[in-house]
Amino acid sequence: MYDEFHAADRWTGKPVHCRYQALIVAIATRHADAVDVKFLVGERPVWIALPHVAWVEYNRQTGKIITDPMAVQIAGHYLKWAIESGEDNGREMYALTVEETLDQLKAVMDEAFQPVAP
Repeated sequence: MYDEFHAADRWTGKPVHCRYQALIVAIATRHADAVDVKFLVGERPVWIALPHVAWVEYNRQTGKIITDPMAVQIAGHYLKWAIESGEDNGREMYALTVEETLDQLKAVMDEAFQPVAP
């Protein structure tokens, strides 16, 4: 779904090809309590930082875990929204809050489990 996708830039209308490239625990790279998910937007690198606390909160609420593939989908869903809504202003990194992360996860899960129309 969101490991490779196209989005239309809100301001230019141009299509943008986005591709997932890497998932890195940010403690090792920038001493942050987050998981960084890297995408190439065209050829521009964009990082979406998801806070580790979101993993804990999701587990507390549901008894389930956020897997690495789910983290990629969460970050990709957010990135597509940012591009299409005009929130993407060319920054290299976007840091989500716990609430934003869980909202994106819910949106991804809702999309994934929508009934298919006949």
